[in-house]
Amino acid sequence: MNKKIIFAFALFLFSITANAQLTETPVTTANDTLSFIQHIENWYKNNTNYYSITALMAAESSILPVPSEMVIPPAVYIAMDPKSDLSIFWIIIFGTIGAMIGASFNYFMSMWLGRLVIYKFADSKVGKMLMLSSEKIKKSEKFFNDHGKTSTFIGRLIPVVRHLISIPAGLAKMNYPSFLFYTALGAGLWNIVLALLGYLAGENRDLINKYSHELSYLFLGIGVLLLGWLILKSIRRKKKTS
Repeated sequence: MNKKIIFAFALFLFSITANAQLTETPVTTANDTLSFIQHIENWYKNNTNYYSITALMAAESSILPVPSEMVIPPAVYIAMDPKSDLSIFWIIIFGTIGAMIGASFNYFMSMWLGRLVIYKFADSKVGKMLMLSSEKIKKSEKFFNDHGKTSTFIGRLIPVVRHLISIPAGLAKMNYPSFLFYTALGAGLWNIVLALLGYLAGENRDLINKYSHELSYLFLGIGVLLLGWLILKSIRRKKKTS
């Protein structure tokens, strides 16, 4: 499984349990102040709106490493709170609009810069910081060449390929209206799947509330272990290349 998805899934479940803890029980710290987790959760709830959803999904569909699993499911979970002003339908719509904006950025960037610059950038230090590589670009380009225009639809459902499939579409100068059409279909379907995940979590809010403390520590531990594993893997890779 893709490491970004594993990490994103752990963080998503952790954010749900933190939210459940916050909404179920009053804050009882010694100094009557919010804990670090509760500060994060309050920030997320206060800043989750249609604008932030659109912006984050645009980033996710561009070259920025923002996992959509950390945008749509938590937003839907929050929307299921009777006090929330968010609508699941509009979360999906604005999430899809954001994906189309980000994909369009990749499309035009690739079309204007060309293959040579894109591949060099992917292997640069900045590109690596953004979790890019020429191998990932090559994989996406092969997928596009093998499946043609529909790859911009199918690719939206495949990890790694999902946010990069618009790059080979731009390199190939695919018809832009067709590109937008297939991107909207694929992104919309993926957002519905993610929304379903958030909906199922919301339906089990009572169960999550009941075990919020245990789940919080569990997923925090998983997140720390995954982060440690990624750091260790990066150190080993650097030692091999040096």
